[in-house]
Amino acid sequence: MLSGPIPRHVAIIMDGNGRWASERRLPRPFGHRAGMKAVREAVEGAIDAGVAVLTLFAFSEENWNRPATEISALMDLLEEYIAKEVAELKGQGVRVHVLGDRTRLTPGGRSAVEQVERETAGGQKLSLNLCISYSSRGEIAHAARLLAEEVLKGTKQLEDIDEEAIRAKLYTAPWGDPDLLIRTSGEQRLSNFLLWQLAYTELYITPVLWPDFNRRTLLEAILDYQRRERRFGKVTAS
Repeated sequence: MLSGPIPRHVAIIMDGNGRWASERRLPRPFGHRAGMKAVREAVEGAIDAGVAVLTLFAFSEENWNRPATEISALMDLLEEYIAKEVAELKGQGVRVHVLGDRTRLTPGGRSAVEQVERETAGGQKLSLNLCISYSSRGEIAHAARLLAEEVLKGTKQLEDIDEEAIRAKLYTAPWGDPDLLIRTSGEQRLSNFLLWQLAYTELYITPVLWPDFNRRTLLEAILDYQRRERRFGKVTAS
């Protein structure tokens, strides 16, 4: 069914957990819990489709401003997800990396993150990046600080700082830029996610709320991607 080019790197803004819960007159944490199943669907769907890298926007730096009860529930859910899924991820050949400011996580959350990265380190089928406590502007500022330190130390010249130098300092440097970005819940904004990396990424907006996301949703996004012509600012010769 997927006869065209497969996006090597797919990124997803997982949106709509709260709305999903609200529509069912449930507390917001129920929506986050329901979203755990969708993560598994996305991972297994990516493996089936032949995607090499899957980057999921799980928790932004701005999310720390949410009510304390919701944040606590999200951190508990992070630990629960890793405890339940780490063996399955390892068995599927998934290597997990967590991108973001993990210093703000609870001790239990940091321990869980370190565990899943350690136990899945040998995975070669899919690289799964979980963006947790992540801010794209913060990531770019972090890259700028690293480059400034190298200039101050004399290991890099000012004229050496170009787009490639910045790209090499981004969290996503090992995996390259996404080919396809999927945003669920119908919202049409980037929400401070991979702002540098998405310069020429194909965007796919779906009204599906994240807890209802499944392999079919991913397949539809990839099929839509295959119908597009990627020009990266160039024009096709006539």
